Amino acid sequence: MESGVVLGGSFAGLLAARVLSEHADDVVVIDSDDLATGATGPGAPHREQLHALLSMGHRQLERWFPGFTEEALAEGALLGRGPEVQFHVDGVRKVDVPRLRMLSATRPFLETLLRRRVMALPNVRPLHGRATGLLDDGRRITGVQVAAPGAPPGPSGAEHTVLGADLVVDAMGRSSRLGSWLRANGWDAPPVSRMRIDLGYATALFARGDELPGTVIAHATPGPANHYQPRLSEPGALAAVEGGRWSVVLAAYTDYRPGSDPERFLARMRRCVAPLRTVADSCTMLGEVRTYRFRESARRDFTRLTRFPGGLVAVGDSVASVNPVYGQGLTLAALQASSLAVHLRSGAHPHTAARGYFRRARTVVDAAWSTATTADLAQPHVTGPYPRGYRLTRWAGDRLMTASVHNREVNSAFMDVLHMNAHPRTLASPALLLRVALTRPPR
Repeated sequence: MESGVVLGGSFAGLLAARVLSEHADDVVVIDSDDLATGATGPGAPHREQLHALLSMGHRQLERWFPGFTEEALAEGALLGRGPEVQFHVDGVRKVDVPRLRMLSATRPFLETLLRRRVMALPNVRPLHGRATGLLDDGRRITGVQVAAPGAPPGPSGAEHTVLGADLVVDAMGRSSRLGSWLRANGWDAPPVSRMRIDLGYATALFARGDELPGTVIAHATPGPANHYQPRLSEPGALAAVEGGRWSVVLAAYTDYRPGSDPERFLARMRRCVAPLRTVADSCTMLGEVRTYRFRESARRDFTRLTRFPGGLVAVGDSVASVNPVYGQGLTLAALQASSLAVHLRSGAHPHTAARGYFRRARTVVDAAWSTATTADLAQPHVTGPYPRGYRLTRWAGDRLMTASVHNREVNSAFMDVLHMNAHPRTLASPALLLRVALTRPPR
């Protein structure tokens, strides 16, 4: 392959560029932010929110960038192990999973390290601009049309150029325009599945001292005892991040969404579990409270298309974007990049329709979608669509969640699924269900 073009230079796009670097002579990453300067501007307004890098995502980063963990730790990130990572359900701390590991840092910090490693590759280069459309020859995508930074909207003009490519990767995120571009070129757009959840979340930074020794991450969520209702069990999470800071996020739905008022944010922290109460009482808030709204989970199913051009794939939120409270987004992007790597290493020609890639990517998307939407349907304002057998799945899930608070083996299996180390179907194994049935809360 002579050339590859990646549309979008955030987490998913950078990982895709790393994959393409092993197959293309020249890889161009187009972004509306100037990647050469390390900018993370308005292209992703949620970047400043607390993001989770699950265990599988951490493993994938280390796979593609050996030594990434040591580099991140040297520059201020933290690595939580076992009891340093706490999970609470209905205000009760779950039994620890000793082998659990989570890298804790802000998303801009991780993207900066990632960008530095990717842009140091000899055949990868950034292009500051905005993709405005696709070019094709009736069989495959042959390139993209690019507008210069600040150019007015429009399909043509002196400030627009054409960039040829053997393979184009859509990493434009939730706002991807790929569907409309495909229709404009005579192709079908992928069908979209949606689940409206009306989530709001807010993140604030605090000065970190020794007020929580031995804690790197603490996460609290309502569970079966409180009918999964945020009003009954205040959800939130904190993570120790670079620069001697705590990053704290609060999340809830509909009219209970957190706002940007600092005093109200602190008041909600004080109704949460002990680690968040301690930070609210002991630490100084740094800067403002940043809010973000997530109206719906959405996925585009490329495998359902009967006609699809060659020379084109999609990764990250361009394929699927699920409720961020479960922290799957970064890890899902990493697994899709690995799916692309397997596809290209299989000998598939980049000019042919990438059906093999989309089938592989669908496997990991199905797992994330199942985990997130099954949990979301427990919220009374979420009205479906309900999957077949939902009532039985919900009944079993409630009992598994309750058992995971006290039973280490059950919690280990539960966390493997949450961290995308295992498929959700593993939670239905007879041996695990027997452990769930036999688990009784301590008196």
